Amino acid sequence: MLTLPVALTSHAGPFRLREASAADLDALIALLSNDPVSVARGDAGSSADRDAYAQGLAGIDADPRNTQLVAERDGDVVAMLQLTAIPGLARRGATRLQVEAVRVREDVRSTGIGSALMRWVSDVAAPALRADLIQLTSDSARVDAHCFYERLGYAKSHTGFKLPVEAARSS
Repeated sequence: MLTLPVALTSHAGPFRLREASAADLDALIALLSNDPVSVARGDAGSSADRDAYAQGLAGIDADPRNTQLVAERDGDVVAMLQLTAIPGLARRGATRLQVEAVRVREDVRSTGIGSALMRWVSDVAAPALRADLIQLTSDSARVDAHCFYERLGYAKSHTGFKLPVEAARSS
């Protein structure tokens, strides 16, 4: 079980990590829509999509193995990430901690917020959730993100594949 909120520090000063709430929805959408890779996938931040995002956040909140987190500084959401604990059989019954949708607001990138978040994931969240392995995927276009994760000790170990359900139905 995760103990939140928690105070963390970056080069830019202190910030707070906490579970996201419905009140954070607009800030979460803004983080997604301020990313060219996300926008190319449809996360353009359209108000017409707000209900879909709200349902997504509600689904995360309703699932005890999922946690949507936000980092806030001076009352503003400056970063987000989702954690999912995945029990499994592989690796002798290992539990994987999936890190998803890591976004840091553009004006605070390179201030250590992302590093502090990912250190908290490995030092606090993974042990608290009894995870044996932390995993994440990063779009192949995110070269800077790959360098960031490698700097933190993550290894490029797999090739990922995705298939939109609609495409599967039509083939």
